[in-house]
Amino acid sequence: MKMAAPLASKAGSAGTNSKPPFPELDFRSGARVEELNKLIQEFTKHDQREYDDQRALEIHTAKDFIFSMLGMVQKLDQKLPVANEYLLLSGGVREGVVDIDLDELNVYARGTDYDMDFTLLVPALKLHDRNQPVTLDMRHSALCHSWLSLRLFDEGTISKWKDCCTIVDHINGATNYFFSPTKVADWFYDSISIVLSEIQKKPQRGMPKVEKVEKNGTIISIILGVGSSRMLYDIVPVVSFKGWPAVAQSWLMENHFWDGKITEEEVISGFYLVPACSYKGKKDNEWRLSFARSEVQLKKCISSSLMQAYQACKAIIIKLLSRPKAISPYHLRSMMLWACDRLPANYLAQEDYAAHFLLGLIDDLQHCLVNKMCPNYFIPQCNMLEHLSEETVMLHARKLSSVRSDPAEHLRTAIEHVKAANRLTLELQRRGSTTSIPSPQSDGGDNNQPDDRLAKKLQQLVTENPGKSISVFINPDDVTRPHFRIDDKFF
Repeated sequence: MKMAAPLASKAGSAGTNSKPPFPELDFRSGARVEELNKLIQEFTKHDQREYDDQRALEIHTAKDFIFSMLGMVQKLDQKLPVANEYLLLSGGVREGVVDIDLDELNVYARGTDYDMDFTLLVPALKLHDRNQPVTLDMRHSALCHSWLSLRLFDEGTISKWKDCCTIVDHINGATNYFFSPTKVADWFYDSISIVLSEIQKKPQRGMPKVEKVEKNGTIISIILGVGSSRMLYDIVPVVSFKGWPAVAQSWLMENHFWDGKITEEEVISGFYLVPACSYKGKKDNEWRLSFARSEVQLKKCISSSLMQAYQACKAIIIKLLSRPKAISPYHLRSMMLWACDRLPANYLAQEDYAAHFLLGLIDDLQHCLVNKMCPNYFIPQCNMLEHLSEETVMLHARKLSSVRSDPAEHLRTAIEHVKAANRLTLELQRRGSTTSIPSPQSDGGDNNQPDDRLAKKLQQLVTENPGKSISVFINPDDVTRPHFRIDDKFF
């Protein structure tokens, strides 16, 4: 007895009893690949928001307010660098745009608490010597982490920051000041609170309403109401370096998916220390290496279909794996980068393969959990899941198994969540206010609106530069004139 082939051959099609080919199915779940692709497209349509002129101006107003606030923070005690360079990222810390643990962060939900979210990396210290690989003091830390001695800086810097350091006295009588992420975060929150208090004493027409200011671990989260929008800014104090860390030097020797698409100089232009410690590290002293600037560049080389699959997968796992907080969206981002290195570029460029990519990301994540192994993309010898218990990884692996058994249903749930968030946003916009409680900063009159040319320029910057590195240079003596740099182009 012969078995019928699942796909009709060209030869068989000549017969009178030829049958149409079966639809492409996912072997594990039985889901139709075409249906999964359509669900991913629907999710993308609702998840990606197009900005009109009004929304672009609201984004610009909120950004200007945050940058002006930081200029005033610099003036308080001159701790922050006078000529500073920030990295503005689309998406909050909870979205995995930087490698920071989510355990200490309050839960904010899009639609309920905010409409748009951003992460802003603010250098407290800068070390911009690019002549050689940067060697950090990792003797006391786990891989991918470091202490930072102020011996690398001049006496003026030590004098400014020594109250934000832990002090270690050596046998020879020398004193070493180690920059403390927790003390820096405490100082930053206190300084921002002082500045916002002063700003609120003299409200100006059209100024954003400060709806929430919270310290989440070592991150300061600010929610601003601007016009009909609520914007979340996760502000992260960091240490900024030019060049590349010696511990990641071997990564540059390997072949990568971005070879030939962007230059090595773009990828290794700089890195950060962010205020996060390892599982067994000392919170007061330990910083984590972050390659956020490099990741912005690498994102340019990732196909739109893979990015759509990643965003859909992220929406699923954020809800599903939220308790206990063992897996973050940053782990998924790392797996995606590894997949880009592993798989042929022409395969990943297929526009109608988003369903395959989604299923593959779920499989990869489950594989990492079962094996308790997720290498950092830039420092592969660092296993980001090493500290998890067997009980925790198996719990999450079983949850992922349920997703893999019915991906279509979990996509529908993700779509309903994003549609509900959009409905909440639209409802607030219809009310014409971002809050039901009048703010002392509110003004009943019309806001002074910049002219149409500014609106068009801002909309163009927002819509035409997705994933690009946006830096802003600010003179604290004239915070009304920020200078924008998108990659290497100034505005």
